[in-house]
Amino acid sequence: MNLTSYDPRERIGALVQELNEHAYRYYVLAQPTISDAAYDRLYRELESLEAQHPELIVPDSPTQRVGAAPIVAFETVRHREPMLSLNNAMDSSEIREFHEQVVRFIERSDPEKASSVNYTAELKFDGVALSLHYEDGLLVQALTRGDGESGENVLAQIKTVRSIPLRLREEQSGPIEVRGEIVFPRDAFERLNDERLAAGESPFANPRNAASGSLRQLNPAITAERKLAFFAYGVIGGGSNGHYETLLQAQRWGFPISPFLRTGLSIDGVIAAYQEAESLRMTFPFDIDGLVIKVDSPTLQGVLGTRQRSPRWAVACKFPPIEEHTILRDIAVQVGRTGVLTPVAILDPVRVGGVTVSRATLHNLDEIKRKGLLIGDTVVVRRQGDVIPAVVAPVVAARSGSERPFSFPERCPVCDSLVVRDKDYAAIRCINRSCAAQSAARILHYAKREAADIEGLGEKMVALLMEHGLITDISSLYQLTADRLESLPRMGALSSRNLIAAIEKSKDIPLARFIFALGIRHVGERTAQSLADHCRELSKFLSLTVDELVAIPDIGEETAITIAEYLADPVEKELIDRLLSLGLRIVPSTPPQTTTHGPLAGLTFVITGTLPSLSRSEAEQFIRNNSGTVSSSVSKRTSYLLAGTEPGSKIKKAQDLGVKIIDEEMLRQMVG
Repeated sequence: MNLTSYDPRERIGALVQELNEHAYRYYVLAQPTISDAAYDRLYRELESLEAQHPELIVPDSPTQRVGAAPIVAFETVRHREPMLSLNNAMDSSEIREFHEQVVRFIERSDPEKASSVNYTAELKFDGVALSLHYEDGLLVQALTRGDGESGENVLAQIKTVRSIPLRLREEQSGPIEVRGEIVFPRDAFERLNDERLAAGESPFANPRNAASGSLRQLNPAITAERKLAFFAYGVIGGGSNGHYETLLQAQRWGFPISPFLRTGLSIDGVIAAYQEAESLRMTFPFDIDGLVIKVDSPTLQGVLGTRQRSPRWAVACKFPPIEEHTILRDIAVQVGRTGVLTPVAILDPVRVGGVTVSRATLHNLDEIKRKGLLIGDTVVVRRQGDVIPAVVAPVVAARSGSERPFSFPERCPVCDSLVVRDKDYAAIRCINRSCAAQSAARILHYAKREAADIEGLGEKMVALLMEHGLITDISSLYQLTADRLESLPRMGALSSRNLIAAIEKSKDIPLARFIFALGIRHVGERTAQSLADHCRELSKFLSLTVDELVAIPDIGEETAITIAEYLADPVEKELIDRLLSLGLRIVPSTPPQTTTHGPLAGLTFVITGTLPSLSRSEAEQFIRNNSGTVSSSVSKRTSYLLAGTEPGSKIKKAQDLGVKIIDEEMLRQMVG
């Protein structure tokens, strides 16, 4: 740079243009061309120059996103055009009804055009509607929907949202209004709620509420911390040949648009798009609750017009809800195979995502306290990952005063033994090894398909056998006879013979499945397979020491200690001996063929929580297919912790050990 001719005005202008271009590539195109560190260097240079020359600061400088002082109150402004709501269609038949209404209405004025109606489909974001006003390309106003006629001006807060351009990327004269939705990405929402709970504050019930609350922060700096995102869904002014072209124009101006976008659709195409979007619902990093269908032609939109509160040319095709409110009637406590007492929410039955939910795990006492749950609360129930029901938070405003706190039992609810809290863990455990609940859970675990695979030995059958004293532990399964089974209620000769045959078949069991079937704490399928691959023979496994265990790549120190304690336990040793004496035959392990040339070669991963688009087994296979190793516990040898929603205590362990925490998207980036 020639210092004698250095012009700070030119340099500031160049930096603003370059940084805004990089922000567009990062937030809109998802195609960054420089590293975060390089961006930060340019940003700091701009900050320094603006500090030296404050008179040269321009309105669209990225430094102005978080520069406004807290305000006293929000200004209410009337919308230039009302922000209408949309009518809803709840299923495919109602979508067809909407189409039939559109066709009938158009036929009244132009019958020929009624047969050529086509639609554009885009995601219905579960967020907060927003109207952005630009004058000569510069953002000058940002209004919430409000009552549809007037909204609050949240311009200072909106300037902190990095996916909203402060200046349009293409020159534009006169006023332009861009309408869209502010959403709270799920991972950022989870972090925010964790921070609020740690600070003793009530959690937000869902990302939509969090987005709304973030926009109404009087201090824009707080909004900036929330990592909100924006997606455009409409433009007033500017002109276009159709709704689809309008969205593409908004994208050229610098706005993100729906990542799921279809156009030129017939009504059959609309329904296919609706079904496709519903199947992809949980793959998006933000909440959606449906698909918005719009007549694409602006001419036909004009013919159709609007009702008092909604346009006739658009409809919101809603998905079955993944979130509902219901009453937390009670909290029951279940005892698992390792003695852990798990609180379970007893709920008024409610339909969530097409499934009736009446129970949901609350994990542990700390989780109940963290969420501030009281028995009798109205609670938000959500199907996490669209599958697992979870109690998200209480609706504090709905409390009547009759709610009561939950008292965790001091004795096991099944065997009345004292319970103890694990050191360094949230788990509370019954230490009575003869506890009937633990025995039943261990037998059920042993019979699982991934373990001994005893078909027909389900929860009801185990309860029946234990009630009549026919089984007390795993080994007693191999002492059952068809005659003894036939004496039980509702057990005929055929069902008795089938169960005995399934038990007999389970006597030949591969080493990995046998190790998993034993139900050792911290030993899942992956760890059991690693142990079997290392040991090959049962005798080698039974003689493992802690030092030998920690040398196995997939075994952490904590898991090694747990396994060694199990193998040294005389009661467990006697159980294994008894199984062998009853005819169990352990098939030696053959190490699998492995590849060492993939992008994850030499890296060890641990997985926690629910991932957006992969099940736990799919994620493990994805890592192994790319030459990585999957471990069940975090240790110093762990390369990465792959974390989804509702992560467990592994997060804290990883943080304590300095293990890098990544999400599914980062994992995919690592493998290209």
